[in-house]
Amino acid sequence: MISKRIIPFGLSFGGVVVLDILSKQAILQQLPLHQVRPVIPGFFNLVHIRNRGMAFGIFSSASASWKDLVLLLFPLIAVAGIFWILFRYPKVTSGMALALGAVLGGALGNLLDRLRFQEVVDFLDFYWRGFHWPAFNAADSAITIGVGFLVYYFWREG
Repeated sequence: MISKRIIPFGLSFGGVVVLDILSKQAILQQLPLHQVRPVIPGFFNLVHIRNRGMAFGIFSSASASWKDLVLLLFPLIAVAGIFWILFRYPKVTSGMALALGAVLGGALGNLLDRLRFQEVVDFLDFYWRGFHWPAFNAADSAITIGVGFLVYYFWREG
């Protein structure tokens, strides 16, 4: 029963962390800060920006005194919740363990950036006409997909 949880969790977690580190390293080496490289004109660019806030720039202009504490505590709270679900929730499936690993891997990827740069490296820029979705990275994608799956799973279970 534990292997049904631990193996998918570990594979997902490790895969997300490696993908996030490697993709950010490629951006840091290949694309100068604030530069844009079109990939699909009119839809998708690679960019190199830094986010001092949370997802979508939330808290980016807040005072540093409490913001830094929140940005470091939030991942720690998420870790506690993930491990509680992983080991205490009786109905954890392999798919749910994959989702939990993705969320934790994404949280760790962004936390590593915060500890290293005091900000997060973002590089995926999707847009349509005049609307640009806020730039994000592989860690953000993993968190979003993982949380989406968990919401669906818990909604389905009631």
